[in-house]
Amino acid sequence: MMLKSTTRHVHIYTAVVANNELVLSDDKLTLDIDPDNEFNWPEEALKAVYAEFDRLVDGAAGEDLTDYNLRRIGSDLEHFIRQLLQQGAISYNLKSRALNYSMGLPRVEAEEAAAG
Repeated sequence: MMLKSTTRHVHIYTAVVANNELVLSDDKLTLDIDPDNEFNWPEEALKAVYAEFDRLVDGAAGEDLTDYNLRRIGSDLEHFIRQLLQQGAISYNLKSRALNYSMGLPRVEAEEAAAG
């Protein structure tokens, strides 16, 4: 049976992708980041999320692959993504089909008042 953890921006499956389909795996995880394209993802930010995923998976090595452990990794990745947004490493995709600002309202930098 395939296990999965789905949060708003992180989907984790106990599967691998083969021929555009998920195939059950007892020892491999597949990560889908931001399936609704809510954010703009520079390559460096994506690499950071994958690196954090690898770190979390490595940290759970030796533990049973359970729903709880997958949810914990997914939740930790959600927090990591929120940090990236707060740091300005990613931004909201204003062309997303559903703008709901799920990680908080966007920061808007105030323009400097013109010196008169």
